[in-house]
Amino acid sequence: MRCPYCNKDIPGISCPECKRVIPEESIYCLYCGALVAAGVTSESNESEPGGDLDFDLDNRIPCSDGNCIGIIVDGRCNVCGKPYKGKLK
Repeated sequence: MRCPYCNKDIPGISCPECKRVIPEESIYCLYCGALVAAGVTSESNESEPGGDLDFDLDNRIPCSDGNCIGIIVDGRCNVCGKPYKGKLK
């Protein structure tokens, strides 16, 4: 899988549902939306700072790429990695 912006290789895995290649750190498939088991946070990481539950669900910022289902975490999309150009809350 290659980044459409910088053309670098992105490590990928196969979606368990549609079998298309997605970034290996994806939580959901960007093609079919299926939950990717490898990306699910374990219970031990849920309470750690920087874990997936450290953002406000009501104030999350969706990825600006119209085809991505990710959200902005630490200035980048957590699914496709696209940097966020707007003002963070």
